[in-house]
Amino acid sequence: MQLKRWIRLKTNIFAHRGASKYAPENTMPAFQKAYHMNADGIETDVQLTKDNIPVLIHDENVKRTTNSVGLVSKLSYQELKELDAGSWFSPEFKGIKIPTLDEFLNWIKDKPLYLNIELKNNKIDYTDIESIVYQAISNYQLLNRTTISTFNPNSVKRLKEYSNSLEVAFLTSKRYKSPIRVAKELGANALHLKYRLLHRELVENIHKENMKLRIYTVNKPVRIMRSFNHQVDGIFTDVPDLAFHYRESVTD
Repeated sequence: MQLKRWIRLKTNIFAHRGASKYAPENTMPAFQKAYHMNADGIETDVQLTKDNIPVLIHDENVKRTTNSVGLVSKLSYQELKELDAGSWFSPEFKGIKIPTLDEFLNWIKDKPLYLNIELKNNKIDYTDIESIVYQAISNYQLLNRTTISTFNPNSVKRLKEYSNSLEVAFLTSKRYKSPIRVAKELGANALHLKYRLLHRELVENIHKENMKLRIYTVNKPVRIMRSFNHQVDGIFTDVPDLAFHYRESVTD
């Protein structure tokens, strides 16, 4: 009986920026590796170019993950296409490009994967990013398996109008007295928390509210297993293959 209950409440494994331990983060090779490593879903980051094209990159500046410098918001999509987003990680990935959200959605649409799209608008509050991303997800008919998350409380409020057809997650590393209440007041129907904030009472309380709880970024085996034992709804991990291995060991 206990085993059946665990399977019903199985913790989903989201590949954080793809399988980012094994390939350059937020690139198609990282997403493809995550898919072949049996991830349940993929988490990726979205920012807007100068010409309002949603692209998948974590940092506001391209310096860390490409061969150039400059703010994503100040570069056109055509300029971003010229950058090498793979060599920084390994010569094996030389020439890999920053993907657009459209390219990613077209790739994932026929795969049995959940999506978590994080809006990177906590430092630069991109105008209309919520509606641009929502429309793209809708165009590919992926609303029923997508969560949009953000650290930006005002963005969560703006996303509230879409929360009847889409899961909206408030993403935070802050230690609120009542994070569930904060999330609900903003209009979120899911909560994504840093691992150090995880405790059993929180899991129990959030499930009483019929909300989802996912934890980031969980890479160490002891933390992976603790998250599974607490039956959180999902974890974000750079090592989806390792997480899958430990989850299989729990259900054996």
